[in-house]
Amino acid sequence: MSTTITAKDTCNFELVSGLEIHVQLNTQSKIFCSDSAAFGAEPNEHISAVSLGLPGALPKLNKEVIEKAMRIGLALNCEINQYNFFDRKNYFYADLPKGYQITQDNNPICKNGFINVQLADGTEKRIGINRIHLEEDAGKSMHDQDAEYSFVDLNRAGVPLIEIVTEPDIRSAEEASALLTEIRQLVRFLNVSDGNMEEGSLRCDANISIREKGTTAFGTRCEVKNVNSIRNVRRAMDFEFDRQVKIVSDGGEIIQSTLNFDADKGTTSPMRSKEEANDYRYFPDPDLPPVIISEEWLAQVKLDMPTLPKEIARSLVADLGISLSEAAVLADDKDLYQYYNEAKTQVNHQKSLVNWLLGSIRAILNEKQISITAYGLTPSQLAQTINLVDEKKISQQNAIQTLLPALEKTANVNAADLAKQLNLIIVEDVDAVEALIDEVLAKYQPQVEAYKKGKKGVLGLFVGEVMKLAKGKADAKKVNELILDKLK
Repeated sequence: MSTTITAKDTCNFELVSGLEIHVQLNTQSKIFCSDSAAFGAEPNEHISAVSLGLPGALPKLNKEVIEKAMRIGLALNCEINQYNFFDRKNYFYADLPKGYQITQDNNPICKNGFINVQLADGTEKRIGINRIHLEEDAGKSMHDQDAEYSFVDLNRAGVPLIEIVTEPDIRSAEEASALLTEIRQLVRFLNVSDGNMEEGSLRCDANISIREKGTTAFGTRCEVKNVNSIRNVRRAMDFEFDRQVKIVSDGGEIIQSTLNFDADKGTTSPMRSKEEANDYRYFPDPDLPPVIISEEWLAQVKLDMPTLPKEIARSLVADLGISLSEAAVLADDKDLYQYYNEAKTQVNHQKSLVNWLLGSIRAILNEKQISITAYGLTPSQLAQTINLVDEKKISQQNAIQTLLPALEKTANVNAADLAKQLNLIIVEDVDAVEALIDEVLAKYQPQVEAYKKGKKGVLGLFVGEVMKLAKGKADAKKVNELILDKLK
C-alpha cells in the first residue's frame, strides 16, 4: 500500500546529483564543416553533404572550437589535455543522419577542474568538474507539424558543443541552480556562447539519486534530459528527489532510467531505460587526425584570458569599499563593466560612478528595456554629468530628469556646455537663495510656528518649496543650512 511522503522521510535522505551541461559554442560555422551555425534559419537551410552524413563526405575540424573549449576549461580550473582525438558514439536517432555522433570518450579536452558557487546564505560550495568534452549537436525532430508524420530539421546537426560534466557533488536544487547561473555567466563573459536556454544554446541533463544520510555509497541514478531553464532544473530536481524518497520509503527500488520533465505539470516521466557507455560502442573516428595543442598555443590562450567576474568583484570591493553584491552586478555584466572602465578614467570619484551605474542608470535601462550597449549616453558624457553633480554645479534631480535625456539626443556634446544651455547650473548667489527662502517662510507661517514648537519634520517642506522656486538650480544641502539659520 502506498504511503504519503512526510518531512521525516525526506530528512532521512540526501540528494546526490551531478549535471551534464551542454553549451552550444558561438562559432560562425559548424564543428566539422562550413555550414552556418546561426540560430533561427528556415528548416534545413544550413545543411551540406557533411551535416547530412552523405557517403564519402569527410569532416574537417573548426580550429576556433578548440580555442573556445580551452577558454572555458581554464576558467573552470581544468587541466588541458594537449593530445586530443575524436570518437564515434553509435546510436540511432532520426535526427542523427550519420547513425553516430562525433564526440570525445576517454580523452576529453579538459578534465579535473572545479568551480566555487555562492549560495543564498553567503556560503560557498565547491563543485568538481569531471570533464569537458567536444562533440557535435544532433538535429531536431518536430512532432507537432503534421498529424501523421514527424519532421526533421537538420540545421542544428553539426553545431559545436562542449559538454561540462560535474562530479556528483550537488546536494540541493539551490546548488544546481547556482552552478548553472555561474556557468551561464562564464560562457557569456568569455564569449564562448550566448548561453540562451530558450534557444537551446545551454541545455542541462541532471543525474539524480538519493541515499540515506550518513552513508557514502551512491544510489541508483535517474537522468532527467534536456531541461531548458534554471527554474525547471530546480523543479525537476525537487520533484525527482521526492519521487525517489517515496519509492524507497514504500519499500520499492529505483530503476535506472532516462526521464522527461513536463514543465506544465512539474513532473518527470520515463523515456527509456538508461543506456550504459558500452551500449554506444565508442571507437576512434578514422576520418579525423589527433589534435595536438602545442605549448605555445596553450600559453597564448592563457595570455588572452580576461580577468574573470569573481576576481573583478573582489578587486572592486577592495578598491572602492562597495558590497560584494554590488560588485557582482557590475562584474557579471561584461558590457556594463566595459562601460565602467571607459568612464572611470574621467570621473572624479569612482564610487560615485558605481552608484550611478547601479542606481539611476540601471533604472533608466530597465525602464527602456535595453542594455548599456544600446544606451545613447557615452561613458565620457556620464562621467562629465557625475562630476557636475559631485561638484554641486547641478542638482542630481536636474541631471537625471533633464540633462541625461538631452545628452542622449545630442551626440558628442559636452555635459557642462549643455547644462549651461539648459540653464541648469546651480545659483551660487546666497542673497538670491535667501530671498527665495524668505518667500517660502512667509508663505508657510503656520508651519514655521509649528517648527519652532518642535515639529522638525516640516523642514523638508521648506527645502522642497525653495528647490521648486529655484527650479532645481540650488544646492539642497546649502538651502537646508540657510533655512536652519533663518529659523534660529
